[in-house]
Amino acid sequence: MTDDEFDLMDELYFVQSFVFLLKELGMSEHSLKKNLGTMIEKGWVKCFRQDNTEVFGEALAFDLNYRGYLYLATKRGLMAHNAGE
Repeated sequence: MTDDEFDLMDELYFVQSFVFLLKELGMSEHSLKKNLGTMIEKGWVKCFRQDNTEVFGEALAFDLNYRGYLYLATKRGLMAHNAGE
């Protein structure tokens, strides 16, 4: 787990918006998007629509909708975070 991924995971113990993460972490939008995308691929983070419906698989249009999704760490992500992987 990179330092940026570790810092991001610290914020994802609770559901957070992209805008909140952007402000809280001080990352560039490009860097935050890239890290979230990587962490979703690893199974460490999951996405939700504003109505709290989980979005995954073919329905997940991350490149188009990343700013509108909400994010939360998965159990797998939390375990990697706590293990310092």
